[in-house]
Amino acid sequence: MRQFLLFFIIIIVGFTFIGRLFYLQIYSAEAHDILNDNAIRKVYDYPKRGFVYDRNNKLLVGNQPSYDVMVIPRDVKPLDTTEFCSLLKITKEQFLKTYKRAYNYSPRLPSVFIAHLSKEDYAVLQEKMRKYEGFYIQKRLLRDYQTTVGANVLGFIAEATPSQIEKNPYYIMGDLIGKQGVELSYEEELRGVKGIKFIQKDRFNRDIGPYQDGKHDTIPKQGKDITITIDQRLQEYGELLMSNKRGGIVALEPKTGEILALVSAPSYDPNLLVGRKRSRNYTRLYNDSIHLPLIDKGLLRVHEPGSPFKAIVALTALQEGVITPQTNVFCSGVYHYGRRGTMGCHCGGGNRDLISGISKSCNSYFATIFRRSLDIVPNSSKAMDIWSEHVKSFGLGQFLGTDLPIGKKGNIPDGAYYDKWYPDFNWGATTIISNSIGQGEILVTPVHLANMTAAIANRGCYYTPHIIKHIEGQKLDPKFTTPNYTTIDKKHFEPVVEGLFDVYENNGTARSLRVPGIEICGKTGTAENFAIIEGKRTQLTDHSLFIAFAPKDDPKIAIAVFVENGHYGSTYAGKIASLMIEKYINETITRTDLQDWILTYSLEHEYLKPYSGAPFKINRQSTFQPIPPEEVEKLKSKLHTSN
Repeated sequence: MRQFLLFFIIIIVGFTFIGRLFYLQIYSAEAHDILNDNAIRKVYDYPKRGFVYDRNNKLLVGNQPSYDVMVIPRDVKPLDTTEFCSLLKITKEQFLKTYKRAYNYSPRLPSVFIAHLSKEDYAVLQEKMRKYEGFYIQKRLLRDYQTTVGANVLGFIAEATPSQIEKNPYYIMGDLIGKQGVELSYEEELRGVKGIKFIQKDRFNRDIGPYQDGKHDTIPKQGKDITITIDQRLQEYGELLMSNKRGGIVALEPKTGEILALVSAPSYDPNLLVGRKRSRNYTRLYNDSIHLPLIDKGLLRVHEPGSPFKAIVALTALQEGVITPQTNVFCSGVYHYGRRGTMGCHCGGGNRDLISGISKSCNSYFATIFRRSLDIVPNSSKAMDIWSEHVKSFGLGQFLGTDLPIGKKGNIPDGAYYDKWYPDFNWGATTIISNSIGQGEILVTPVHLANMTAAIANRGCYYTPHIIKHIEGQKLDPKFTTPNYTTIDKKHFEPVVEGLFDVYENNGTARSLRVPGIEICGKTGTAENFAIIEGKRTQLTDHSLFIAFAPKDDPKIAIAVFVENGHYGSTYAGKIASLMIEKYINETITRTDLQDWILTYSLEHEYLKPYSGAPFKINRQSTFQPIPPEEVEKLKSKLHTSN
C-alpha cells in the first residue's frame, strides 16, 4: 500500500490544481479579468437623466452638457504641474490634495479629478490633454433647471459619498446621485443605466482598441421621464407670497392626495447647486442658521397645530356620542378647571353650539367637549387610548408614507404616554386640557395639517400624499390610489364642515378673507412660540396657522399654511391660504388688497430678535414692518412675470 501512497498524493494534487484552474478560467476569470485587469481600461458612458415635468406638462428639469477631467493615478506620468494647474484654474496644493484622494480611492480605477468644466475651459484643455498621461476628459450631463422655484421639491444631484458607493456597487467615485426631493426619491428611475466600454492596452500602456471587439461593451439606458403632481404656477405664487417670511405651505388635491404645492420659505434657486460653484453655494446655504433654507419646513417643521385641531376634537366628541351638533356650552370668557386652573377665550362669550364654537374658535366649548370625551370611561388612560386612535386615523402622529425622502411623525399622545409622564399622579382630562385647543403635547407638521384637512374635505377619508403623477412605462404604487378611512362616521362631518364654512361667513374669524364666488371652509390658528435665549425660556411672537379647503362641496384643493412668528391665524397664514385657493381655482386674483398687504410686510425683524436683543411683543402689541417700496415693486414685477 505504501508504494501507491506517493502516486495517490500526486494524483490528488494534480486534480486539485486542474479543478482550481477550471474554476478560475471558466467560472470566475471573465468577470474578474474584465473589471480588474490592469491591461483593460474601463470607459463609462453615462446616460441622459430623465426629465421632470409638472402636472401641466411644463418642463421643470432637463439636462445640460458638462465635462469632467478624470484621472487614473497609476497611469500618471511626470508632468508640468504649473501649466496643468493653470489650465484647470486650481492651485498646486489643490492638485496634490485631489490626486492623493483619487489614489487612496484606487490607483487603477478612474475617478473625477476636476468636475464640471465650462465649454470654454473644455475647448482649451482638449487640445493639450495628450501631454498629460493618466488624465482624460469625460462628458456627462448636469441638471438644467427650467424654473427658479421648487428647490425643496426637485432636490439636486451631487457626487456619491463613499458610504453610498459602499452600499450600492452601481456607483463609483465621481458618479452623480440624487440628494434631495424627487431626485432622491426617484433616483433609480431618473438615472437610467450607464454603459461601459472595455479598451485593450498594450505592454506600453497604450490603447490598442476594443477588448474582444467590444463583445462585452454595454450601451447606456436613458433614464425615465417623470411627471410630478406640483402645479408650477401655484408653487411659484406660494413662494412669492412667502417672501421675507419663514414657514411652509402644503396644498393637496383631496380626491387623489396629489401635492399641488409644497412651499418651504425661504427657498433658493435650484440652479445654485449646479456646476463648479455647487459646493460653495451649498456651504453658504447650509450655514444660514437664521433662515435654514435647506430645511423643508412643509415636511420637517414640527409645531403645535393650534385651533385647526379643534375640528378633530369636535369629530371625536361626535363619534363617541358625548355631544350633538346642538349641544350648548356657555362661555364666560374664561374656562375654569381643576382647583385654580384657567384658560382664556377670545370668542366674545355667550352660548356656543358646534357650528358657532368652530366659527368663533371658542376655547371654553372645546375644553368642555374634550373633558366629556375623556370621561366616557372611568380609566383616563383607556379613555385617552380611544381618543388617540380617532385622532391618529387622520394620519396624525405617524409617518404618512409619502414618496418624499424626508418627514417627521409628530406626536399624538395616548394613555401610556401620560402614564409614563405621571407615574405617581392620578392624571385626568384637566391635567392635559391644553390638548383640546391644539396645544400641549400635540405636535404636527404642515403636511399633517394639509392631509387632515383633505380628510375632512372628503368627509372621512384621505389618500396618501404623494409627489409622483406619472412615470414613463410604470404604474403608480397602489398605496397612492387606495383610500384610507378615518374612524369617524361620515354623518358627523357635515356639521363640522358647516362650522368651518362659517369661519368665513357670519362674523367668523376669517370673515375678512372671503373670496368672491368661492365657498371656502377654513380655520384660523395661533400657536404659542417659545425659544431658549440666554438660558431662559422666552415667549416670542405667536405662529400664524390656517387650514382651508374649497369649494365647500366637491373640493378641489385642501391647504395648510404655517408662518413662523406670524401673529394671529388670519394675519398672515389666512391671507396666504385664501390667495392660494383663488389662484388655483380661478387662476386670477380679485383680492388684490390681501395680495398687496402680504407682499408689503416682512417678518424678518421678528427672526432677528433673538440675535439683535430687540424686545419681544406678543400679537396685538407687535408692529408690522413694511419692506422698502423698491423691494415691493420687485416682488410685484415677479408676480406679473409669472402671470
